[in-house]
Amino acid sequence: MIVVFGSINLDMIFAMDGLPGAGQTLLARSLDLHPGGKGANQAVAAARDGAVVTMVGAVGQDGLSETALSGLRGAGVELSRVAVTDRPTGTAAVCTDAAGRNQIVVAGGANLRARADQVEDALLSPGTTLLLQMESDPGETAALILRARRLGARVILNLAPAAPLPLPVLKAVDILVVNEDEAAWLGAHLGCAGEAPSLYALLGGTVIRTLGGDGVEWSAVGGAGHQPAPAVAVRDTTGAGDCFVGVLAAELDRSRPLAAAIRRAAYAASLSCTRAGGQASLPAAAETDAALGGLAVA
Repeated sequence: MIVVFGSINLDMIFAMDGLPGAGQTLLARSLDLHPGGKGANQAVAAARDGAVVTMVGAVGQDGLSETALSGLRGAGVELSRVAVTDRPTGTAAVCTDAAGRNQIVVAGGANLRARADQVEDALLSPGTTLLLQMESDPGETAALILRARRLGARVILNLAPAAPLPLPVLKAVDILVVNEDEAAWLGAHLGCAGEAPSLYALLGGTVIRTLGGDGVEWSAVGGAGHQPAPAVAVRDTTGAGDCFVGVLAAELDRSRPLAAAIRRAAYAASLSCTRAGGQASLPAAAETDAALGGLAVA
């Protein structure tokens, strides 16, 4: 089982001819509402790849929550540990222009009310993979990581967006996933280089650094490696990082070797880049199987 502790958002996407400046009001060409949040995105990616997934988080008592939860429901994610709070559902307002530039504002809202004690000890057994990000309260995230480590669950942390956690908490993580910017930030924060080998030497757990079109590098107790990025016609990279993390967790939860899990996750993330949207772009397991087998995917 995979337990995801993280954010559940409603994404409001405004298509613009140009991005507004300070004090400027512009009319959008269109508005689309999509389920989002890094936690929810990763949970949906893992579930679509065939994993049994439980989502732990919080939404508000408002009309936004139904759309925010719709992708999780559609993917069959278990939602009994999602709390309903008196704060509004987390929301992201995204303005995009014709050149592909964007401006994004995120209000955490109810996500900051998610609590570590929503995950009972029995759910953190050695058979569980706990997946976390950094869009929830960092104190609750840290507490859950330490308890999961003590109880024997595998802990995967996607340090996104980059934010500080105590060094003992980072050392309690089994697998740390960061992109280039997050790795550089973390290296500067910890006083080491921002590449996977340096972070691994300091933290002691597996470190995976995603490199966009240059693939993925990792360092672990069994050695280091690099997975090239499959060549695809990129349409939209929104959600690709979350796709990678969710599929990685699903494959590791099936007890697959690290290199194989990274390879599958890289192929799934590349597939997601060929489609528009966040959760809407996440591939099903059969689609990733076909891509790995070199077959054409519609």
